[in-house]
Amino acid sequence: MATAETMYQTAVREPAEHLLLDLRRVTFFDSAAIHAVIRIARHFPDALTVLPSPQVRRVLEIAGLIGQPWVSRD
Repeated sequence: MATAETMYQTAVREPAEHLLLDLRRVTFFDSAAIHAVIRIARHFPDALTVLPSPQVRRVLEIAGLIGQPWVSRD
């Protein structure tokens, strides 16, 4: 919750052709983080790739977001 808005602001600060959000070391992912990632995905349609940790992947599964095209299958 404490870093979700910072993550969002940092991600959207500059225009980008592609944005890679590497969350492979994240161990806690809450609803604020989910909301931030969804906002980032809306800001960069067809340009976002999220690399989730197992914990993040599980939260995205529970939230029904694991099938989004921005979630890496790897």
